Amino acid sequence: MSSDKHNGKTAWGDRTTAIHAGENPDPETGASAPNIVMSTTFAVDRVMGFSVNDMEEDPPYIYTRWSNPTTRQLEQKLAALEHGEDAICFASGMAASSAVMLSTLSAGDHLVVSGTNYAGTAELVRHTLPRFGIEISAVDTSDADAVAAVIRPETRLVWVETPANPILRLSDIAEIAKITHDAGAKLAVDSTFASPVATQPVSLGADYVVHSLTKYIGGHGDALGGAVIGSKADIAALNVEAGIHHGGTISPFNAWLIMRGAATLPIRMRVHEENALAVSAFLESHPKVKKVLYPGLPSHPQYDLAKRQMANFSGMIAFQVDDGPSIAERMMSDLKIIHYAVSLGHHRSLIYWIGTDDILSSTYELGDRAAKSYRSFAGNGIFRFSIGLENPEDLCRDLDSVLS
Repeated sequence: MSSDKHNGKTAWGDRTTAIHAGENPDPETGASAPNIVMSTTFAVDRVMGFSVNDMEEDPPYIYTRWSNPTTRQLEQKLAALEHGEDAICFASGMAASSAVMLSTLSAGDHLVVSGTNYAGTAELVRHTLPRFGIEISAVDTSDADAVAAVIRPETRLVWVETPANPILRLSDIAEIAKITHDAGAKLAVDSTFASPVATQPVSLGADYVVHSLTKYIGGHGDALGGAVIGSKADIAALNVEAGIHHGGTISPFNAWLIMRGAATLPIRMRVHEENALAVSAFLESHPKVKKVLYPGLPSHPQYDLAKRQMANFSGMIAFQVDDGPSIAERMMSDLKIIHYAVSLGHHRSLIYWIGTDDILSSTYELGDRAAKSYRSFAGNGIFRFSIGLENPEDLCRDLDSVLS
């Protein structure tokens, strides 16, 4: 990170950090809000090499694929929120995930990955990485012993997602970090469902923290983006390998939108959690609901870990009903407030049916034991419900209209 006075190294609270980290008034105009620098190229004042291999340690802005002032402000804010040394932004969450995997793994290396995670990540590791000679072990990372059992001498990276999409299963970051580092590997944590308000994986031992900025950090469903937070050395290496050579560069306009959303992240996450607690309690008491999965409920099988690892339980709920597909059809036509749509972490509530047979066959391709573990959470299918910022009683009435 730069030596900016607003780089999060002071003992600021999370709301102050979310607003001020990475930002300063414009030195020429005094503008309080960050500028959008849409230029793709920059005039330089000295002779420099043309290759990134000749890049100085702290180069000036040269080309937006290399670095951009608006994007850099967002990166500094994210590093401060996650208590990391530095961050790099990408065009999407999948670009961020791909950056970590394709920059740290080579042919002959071994990856240990959560058996249950975001579908794009799951399909990348199962369908793409093996073509490059990278071996994969997909395990239930909520069981640290299962992680330890598949570690090999050639293991280079362990990847966990907690809470896991879509079933809200948790992994103990600190315990897995110790197992990973004892094996000489690095740990990456996809913390999109949690947000930096809930969990700071770097503080628990993770080497990389990955976010889809499209979700909670952006918060408004209008800008794609992704980010990786970690040590200064690891992020610098990612910038050269993935940012510059792979080219998954975020638009400065999207970075500006996401930065504006990030300023209210701590306040929004408080309401997401309050709403999720109220709606999950309503769902648990509803006669048509068989099971509710929310880390903030005492009924969650890992409630003790959630209390220990999460400062905020976030706004993601999963629940089971009988005949989910027919209820999903009613939701499409009858819901008045909640949108039947994919994605999550937005100010509006979103819900989507995920059938177990479909996702096990098309995305996860789990063995019998892992599939049984998934079904213990999801049954024959779940509704993944991203609780927004609406009044919770309105959300409960909207749900009741289709459930009853």
